[in-house]
Amino acid sequence: MTDSLTHFNDQNRAKMVDVTDKAVTHRVASATGQITMHPDTLTRIHEGQIKKGDVLAVAQVAGIMAAKQTSSLIPMCHLIPLTGVDIHFEDNHQDTVTVTAQVKTKHVTGVEIEALLAVQVTLLTIYDMCKAIDRGMLISDIHLVEKDGGKSGHFVYGDH
Repeated sequence: MTDSLTHFNDQNRAKMVDVTDKAVTHRVASATGQITMHPDTLTRIHEGQIKKGDVLAVAQVAGIMAAKQTSSLIPMCHLIPLTGVDIHFEDNHQDTVTVTAQVKTKHVTGVEIEALLAVQVTLLTIYDMCKAIDRGMLISDIHLVEKDGGKSGHFVYGDH
C-alpha cells in the first residue's frame, strides 16, 4: 500500500473526495463471495422449492439494485452512473453458491464498492429467502477480484 488515505480534510475529519478534475474513463470492477448452506437447501433452491420464490432470480435483482444504491448506503461513495451490472451464480452441486458481480461505468471514479455491495446484498438475499429452513448458512470470502480504469490502473486479486 503506497497511497495515503484521501477521505480526510485539513482538520482530519471525514470528507468526500473531490473528483472534479479527474478524467472520465471506462472503469470496471468485479467482486465475488459465497454462501455455504445445508445440502438440502441448495437442492431446494435448484428445484424451486423455496416458499418465497425463485431464490437466484430475486437475489440477482437485489444485487443489481444494491449496486445502483451504493452512494445512498456508503457515506463517502460518489453517485455514479452505472453503465452495466451483471450478477453470475456458480455452485459446487453440494452446499455452496458463489456469486460474482461485475459493474461498469464511464465516469471519473471507480466502481469497486458497487461491485462489493452487489455481491453482499445478493448473498444476503439468498440468506433471507432460505433462512426459514437453514439459519446456519455462512456468508464468506467476499473480495474484489479485479478492477480496471482510472489513475490507479489495473488490480487483480492475488497480485498484490
